[in-house]
Amino acid sequence: MEVEYSEDHWRLLKEKREKALEIVRALSRTVHPSLIVIHGSVARGDVNPGSDVDVAIVEPVPPGLVEEALAASGLIIYKRVIVMATPRSTPKAYLVLDPSEERVVSLPLARLQPREREFYAWGGEVDPAGLERDVRVPGVTKRLVLILPTPRGHIEEPVVGNEGRVAEVLGISLETVRERVRVLTRRRELGRTGVYLKVEPRPGEPLEETVRRLSASNPFFRRMISGRRG
Repeated sequence: MEVEYSEDHWRLLKEKREKALEIVRALSRTVHPSLIVIHGSVARGDVNPGSDVDVAIVEPVPPGLVEEALAASGLIIYKRVIVMATPRSTPKAYLVLDPSEERVVSLPLARLQPREREFYAWGGEVDPAGLERDVRVPGVTKRLVLILPTPRGHIEEPVVGNEGRVAEVLGISLETVRERVRVLTRRRELGRTGVYLKVEPRPGEPLEETVRRLSASNPFFRRMISGRRG
C-alpha cells in the first residue's frame, strides 16, 4: 500500500529534520560524523506531530564531551538518564533536550554488540550527510510495518511472514529481524514492558561518576561496561 504525503506532512518532516540537523551539527564539534546516526521515523519520513527526533552516537564517547558540545551550541539538557534494558544489554546514556522529550541524544557506555548496532538500521537510520541531502531510508515501525520511501510518500509492507525480505532490504541479519518481531509482538500482547535498570544522575553529578558508582554496586552493569560479557 502506498501512502501519499500531504503538504502538511512534508512541512512537519522538514521541521523535524531541521531539529535533527541542529543536534548533529552541535555533536560534530567533538564527535566524528561517521559515529552519528538519525534513526526512526525522522529517518524514514513517516512522521507525525508526536514523533521523536532521535539522534544516536554508535560508539563509546566520553559523555562529558557530548554534553559540552550540546551546551556550546545553546542546546539545553533537561534530563539525563542511564538505561540498561536487560542484564545482558549494553548500558546507554540518554540526554533529553526539551521538556516534552521530543529531542533525544543517546550514546552507548560501552561498545555495542552486533545485534544492538543493527537495531538502528531496523528502525531506519540515516547518517549526517544523508540528512543534509534529505535522504529518506527504509525501516520498520513499532507496528511491525516496513516503510519503503517513495518520491510521493512511502509504501507499507507487513514484516511478519516477510522476515527474509526485510532483512535483505535493511541489510541486517535475519536473526535480528526475528528477535525484533518477537520483542515487539510480546510488547503488543503484554503492554509496555519495563527495563532492568534506569537511573538518573544525582544533581550536579557527572555522567562518568554515575557510571563509576553503578559499576561499583551492580555486577551486571560492571560486566557490560568492562566488556566481559560471557
